[in-house]
Amino acid sequence: IYKRGAGLGPAIAFLYSGPAINILAIILTGRILGLQFGLARAIGAVVFAVVIGLAMQFLFRKEEAEKRAAAIAAPAPEDGRPIWKTAIPIALMILFLVFVNWGKPGSLSIETMSGETIVATRAGETADDVLVVLPDAEGITTIAKADIETMKYAPSLYTTIYGARFFIAGALLLILVALMIRWYSKDEAVEWGASTWSYAKLILPYLFGGVLIAGFLLGRPGHTALIPPEWIANAVGGNSWASNFVASFAGALMYFATLTELPILQGLRGSGMGDGPALALLLAGPALSLPNMLVIRKILGTKKTLAYVLLVVIAATLTGKLFGVLVG
Repeated sequence: IYKRGAGLGPAIAFLYSGPAINILAIILTGRILGLQFGLARAIGAVVFAVVIGLAMQFLFRKEEAEKRAAAIAAPAPEDGRPIWKTAIPIALMILFLVFVNWGKPGSLSIETMSGETIVATRAGETADDVLVVLPDAEGITTIAKADIETMKYAPSLYTTIYGARFFIAGALLLILVALMIRWYSKDEAVEWGASTWSYAKLILPYLFGGVLIAGFLLGRPGHTALIPPEWIANAVGGNSWASNFVASFAGALMYFATLTELPILQGLRGSGMGDGPALALLLAGPALSLPNMLVIRKILGTKKTLAYVLLVVIAATLTGKLFGVLVG
């Protein structure tokens, strides 16, 4: 959207809010870590998106003014196509992405080898265990996959859509292709394909390289890598400025798949992590990662990327410190 003419502020607000404002993750944060953490994460994510977007717009206001002036001076493109013929394909592409990435349902019904039935909320998964939140228990309960006979998602509309997500996405894709053939010329289709390939070449090498480096240094849930998690836990105890900064900085570098930040955070809190640093990691982690930074740098440039990363880390540090004081 930035390349298509959106202002830097709105583009950055969208960039932060996309991964940070995850309704299921916020609800599970409240269930697992406590109501105050859930509320703080929800409010912090929304406020951060607005404040960081405004700050980026202010810091680079001169460049943005020049960009707007150039856009105004440029002649308007001639397009005889009605706007609805542009809006419908865009809507179909968005819906395709929504359904193909439809997340796993949260409610589980687990039958164990001993015959016990467990109804719980999914909180993550490792190679050997399923992580759940039991209705009357605090924190995350670990169930070994070797002890599970069957695991089903509780019936609901969300579960039904999850089961049919690829069929729905496929139908949307077929409709999109049919409309593109009918409404767009061959030259436009070739240009679309060339733009897609150009973005893929731009982003994928940095994304894969960043994931490789992050995995090598920090590992993944349940697996230690070059930097032991105990080092991080020892550095983020209490509620000092240093511990909040370390939590924010570490969260900004680590790559979190959806919901994996919660079991990681619970383990760190069990090792002595303070409440303030825990919130700082929650606010910085999902929105940033080393792969994310490399891709953003390729699109926005080094200066804007550094400014964005610094704003996220500083804002998370300040918020974590304030939260630690309030709940401490």
